[in-house]
Amino acid sequence: MKINIWSDIRCPFCYIGKRKFEKALEKFPQKDEVEVIWRSFQLDPKLQTQTDKNLDEHFAEYKGISLKYAKQMHNRVAQIAKEVGLTFNFDKAVVANSFNAHRLIQFAKTKGLGNKAEEQLFKAYFTDGKNIDDIPTLIKTGTTIGLHEKELNEVLASDAFAEEVYQDELTALRVGVRGVPFFVFNDKYVVSGAQPIDTFLRTLENSWKEFEKETGSLITMEEQACSVDGSCN
Repeated sequence: MKINIWSDIRCPFCYIGKRKFEKALEKFPQKDEVEVIWRSFQLDPKLQTQTDKNLDEHFAEYKGISLKYAKQMHNRVAQIAKEVGLTFNFDKAVVANSFNAHRLIQFAKTKGLGNKAEEQLFKAYFTDGKNIDDIPTLIKTGTTIGLHEKELNEVLASDAFAEEVYQDELTALRVGVRGVPFFVFNDKYVVSGAQPIDTFLRTLENSWKEFEKETGSLITMEEQACSVDGSCN
């Protein structure tokens, strides 16, 4: 059974949703029969990398709110992340375009390392305060999960896997992705946002029951997510 997940490294609820989904998958008896496919989605393709700003400062400017209020909002998200075992350091996170990070993930997928790439890049961005648009940082991240440095240099020095990123985003439009994370189970059930673990588990169970049946209309459940206008709630 296939599960397609549209996600952006810059989306906090994508990391939280990933962890909740994984906790549900661990409880799923048929977990070894599930294929997870990570799909690229950029919340802000035109974002300029700004190494002199952290996410608190960028968010305050972008939304036209005070720095204090931006910090309060991010603290609430950090608390939600903590509840599933994640550490978010918004004050350390570098404002960075995620396009090259998505190219790295697409390359990693060809080596069976897509999930590891997602995890390492999320950690680099939200926990470690790394610049995910910096080529040396991406190469180091890639080698950490088992990719070869020479191949990484060749990929990231070119426009390799750019088309794969664009194709995922076009598919997202056709599927109806309005925010991320966006999970499509067995081409039938949709879970939008960082849903509770039990919701993911029920969807896994329902999808499995219909695994060999003809797909029908998408059934959607929504929860906390990051929308295409940059809002995360």
